[in-house]
Formats: sequence, C-alpha cells, structure tokens
Amino acid sequence: MPDFNSVQLFAVWVLPVLFAITLHEAAHGWMARRLGDPTAEMLGRLTLNPLKHIDPVGTILVPGILLLLGSGVLFGWAKPVPVTMENLRNPRRDMAWVAAAGPLANLLMAVLWAFIIHVGLWTIEMSPGVARPLVFMGVAGVFINTILMVLNLVPIPPLDGGRVAMSLLPGPWAWKLSRLEPYGILVVLLLLVSGVLGIVIWPVISALQMGLGVISGLPAGDFFRLLSALVN
Repeated sequence: MPDFNSVQLFAVWVLPVLFAITLHEAAHGWMARRLGDPTAEMLGRLTLNPLKHIDPVGTILVPGILLLLGSGVLFGWAKPVPVTMENLRNPRRDMAWVAAAGPLANLLMAVLWAFIIHVGLWTIEMSPGVARPLVFMGVAGVFINTILMVLNLVPIPPLDGGRVAMSLLPGPWAWKLSRLEPYGILVVLLLLVSGVLGIVIWPVISALQMGLGVISGLPAGDFFRLLSALVN
C-alpha cells in the first residue's frame, strides 16, 4: 500500500469531499424545486459552488477542533438548504422526499466513484500515472459518500433521517420527535464520541462499501487496506 504525504492526501480527498457536500445540499434544493418550492433556487443554493454550502461552524470549526484534539471522530455539517414547506404541493409528504434527496445523491455518487475505481483498474497498465490517482480518489469517494448517506439517515432531527421520520410518523409522534431538533446535533455528536452510533451505523456502511466493491472490481481486502492508508 502507498504511503501518502499531506499534499497527496489533500489532493486525493478534496474533490470527493467537495462533491459529497455540495451535491448533497444541492439535491435538497433541486427536489424542493421539483415539488413546488423555489426558495433554494432564488437564494442561489442550486449550485456546485462549495462556498455557497459551507457553514463556518459545522464545515470548518467543529471538524477542525476534532482533528486538533485527535478525538478519532470526524463530524460536521454544511449550511442547510432553505425549504419553505408552505410552497410544497403536499408539504408533509414532499418534505420526506426533499430530505431523502441528499442521502440519495450520496448513494449515486458512491456508485459513480465505484465505477471510477473500475476505470482506474482497467487502465492502470496503460497509464499508471493517471489511473492510480483515479483509484485512490474513487476509494475516498466511496468512503465519504457511504458515511454521509448512512449518517444522515439516522432518524434524529435535524438529520435528513429525522425529517423523513417526522414526515412519516403520525402527528403526535412527529411532534414529539420535532422537539428534539434544537438538541439533535449535540445528541448525534455525543453518540459518535461515545461509540454508540458507530456500533449501529458501521455495519451498514461496511456492507455498502463491500457491495460497491463488486462494482469497482477492487477486492474488499485491497479496498480496506488502501482506505486505511488514506485515513491514517
């Protein structure tokens, strides 16, 4: 397995991370527009410009502090895409689709990055200087998008899974869950730091990554060894 320096790690991770964040947020706005709410479009949030989606606290400060502390946990969030529920044609039902659009975008990106790994492996003998970076970026892309997808589907508001749950639950249950929203990020962070959330979501993430490994053509052992070199 290759030994990456800081510059190489940055080059491998920057595009997968930026696309994972920006397309996730843009997907919320795109779905809202499809269902009748143009708010995100009017505010310029239907864009791949990452600067439009960066939250100073959630995208920079919190992950930066966790990295500096060496906590072993990396957590953050982007600026939420504004949605005006009253503009949706069927607010309760459509809000579930708007929330689910972000994780679905991450799933589609994970599949795309798996195909990029496949292309890289196919061309590696002809052009190793180009193909190897494609493989490395593909592994990073599969990793970050599967994590964002599964984490965001945890049914705790304001995560996307929480908003889907509030749309699907009966009214009284949805109202009780909505009261958790002001404290939801703190709850998720505490569950992450304690390791409880990892016990629940890592088997799902690993299963997804192994399934995408079939598409990529990269053996599971090689995928996880390369991933280990990219995150350690």
